[in-house]
Parts: sequence; C-alpha cells; structure tokens
Amino acid sequence: MKWYFKTPSILPGFGLSFGLGLFYFSFLVLIPLGALLLFTMKLSLKEFMEIITDKQVLLAFYFSLSTSFVAALINLFFGFIVAWTLARYNFFGKQALEAFVDLPFALPTAVAGISLAFLLSHNGAVGASLLFLGIDLTGKDFIAVVIALTFIGIPFVVRTLEPVIKDLDIQNIEAARSLGANFLQTFIFVILPSLIPSALTGFALAFARGLGEYGSVIFISSNIPFESEILPVIIVSQLDSFNYLKASAIGLFMIISAFVLLLGINFLQKWGQR
Repeated sequence: MKWYFKTPSILPGFGLSFGLGLFYFSFLVLIPLGALLLFTMKLSLKEFMEIITDKQVLLAFYFSLSTSFVAALINLFFGFIVAWTLARYNFFGKQALEAFVDLPFALPTAVAGISLAFLLSHNGAVGASLLFLGIDLTGKDFIAVVIALTFIGIPFVVRTLEPVIKDLDIQNIEAARSLGANFLQTFIFVILPSLIPSALTGFALAFARGLGEYGSVIFISSNIPFESEILPVIIVSQLDSFNYLKASAIGLFMIISAFVLLLGINFLQKWGQR
C-alpha cells in the first residue's frame, strides 16, 4: 500500500511533477516566509501584539484594506464590461485595447503613480477638468489611492473573466431567450452563475495586488500618518530606521491578514463552483 493517496489519473509523472512543483513553491514562497517567521519569533508574544495593535499600524492596515477592497469592487464591475466586450465582439482597434489592458502588468508601478499624480493634479488634464467643474482632488488621498489601485488591478479581473466568457454555452442563453426570459433574467439565472467562480478569483487577485501595492501609492498619496498611510510605507520606514524586528512583525501581520482574507474568498469560490 502506498504511503500517500491520490486520485487515479491516466497521465503519468505525478510524482515527478508534484516534487518539482513543491520544490519550486517552497524555494519561492515557503522558505522566505519561514525565514520571516523565524526572525519575528525573536520577539515575545507581548511585544508582537504591542507592535501590531499600535494605532498607527491599525489605521494604516484599515486604509490599505479599504482602498484595496473598493478598487477591487470597481475592477470587478468595469473589468466584466471590458472582458465581455473583448470576448464577444470584433471591432476596429480590438488588438490595441487588448494591449492596453495588459499594460499595467509591464508598466513599473512607480511610473504609474507619477503619471496618475500628474493627471490628477491641478495642472493635469483630469485634475484641471474636475477643478473646472468645482471638484478639487487635492487632499482626497482615499480617492487618489483607489484610482491607482484600480489601474494596476484591472488586468487581473479582465484576464480571469475573458476566457470564461468566451466558453459560455450559447445554446443555454438562446434557450432561455426562446422560453421568454428577458436580458436581465438571462444574465442573472444563466450567465452569472457560470461567471461567479472566475469573478471571485479576479476579485481576489486584484484585492491582493492592491493590498501589497507600494510603488504607485507613495507618489499619489500624501502618506500622512494616522490618515493616509499604508502598511508597506510603515514597513519601509522601519527598515530605513534599522528597526528590522518591528518591520518583520508588521510584515508578518500583513501576510497573515491577507492569507485569512484570501482563504475566505477561496471558500466562497468553491461554494460558487458547487
């Protein structure tokens, strides 16, 4: 009897592929996280709790969490529209739009932050236009950070939903329409259930990407402590002050929080698949 259990498969090479995959995952993820955990264990539990329950740390975590969540929701809505357009229609300039969707993947986040900061300033096209309408974004760090996180996160939603939309069963949609269902009923009862798992995946990826973002936020936000500061900024400031234990403790707290949130989203995804 083998010492492990696995689902029978007609494809050979499970042991080799599993071993290589586990080695690669351990080398890139588990070993660095384990080193961070061991280094943080130099702190006592009381010291660790004092660090992560500090008011500045908690407010920064709330700011990072709330802006990432709002940006992921925006990306989920507009990302679905973009993915549906790219998957279902052929039009002039479609390839250019495909390239623009992938642009945040290749563009350095610092460049994105500088560009967005200029656009939203009083001298920028967007900021000047809004100022003409009586809307001043100066000091609106929450809105500015959400815009930056929306920019860097939308490719995750579009690229997750697009292949699923392409594979939708047209016969089911046509059957629903032939039975008298209107567009809203067809979308809610036929299309939406097939998209929920991939939509949750895209939301989770965009949310996780925004939660750990640093490069674009430091240029577009004023990073005021207790107001508009994100956790990565606190970690970098602690590293600059050679306070490595406090930086590692905050980093570990951020990793644990993100893991718990993503684990909950994955459970929702599994529920959606069932």
